[in-house]
Amino acid sequence: MTTQSQPNNPLHGVTLKVMLEKLVAEIGWQKMADNVDIRCFQYDPSIKSSLAFLRKTPWAREKVETLYLDTFHGFQWPKIDD
Repeated sequence: MTTQSQPNNPLHGVTLKVMLEKLVAEIGWQKMADNVDIRCFQYDPSIKSSLAFLRKTPWAREKVETLYLDTFHGFQWPKIDD
């Protein structure tokens, strides 16, 4: 198996744990809960419980990845012309 370089992918090489740790440090659990409406951010939040949930729930993980991109990379999805 070969590893491909993804120089334009800001998520390349960033683990879910690192994403959560950086988000907690930058914006905190409350703002994370405001942006991603999931129980593990709202009630007794922890990295461990959040990781367990997000690893099993693709839709929630996608929202966390989007929040990470918005927070640290000012990422905006390209507009698609119809």
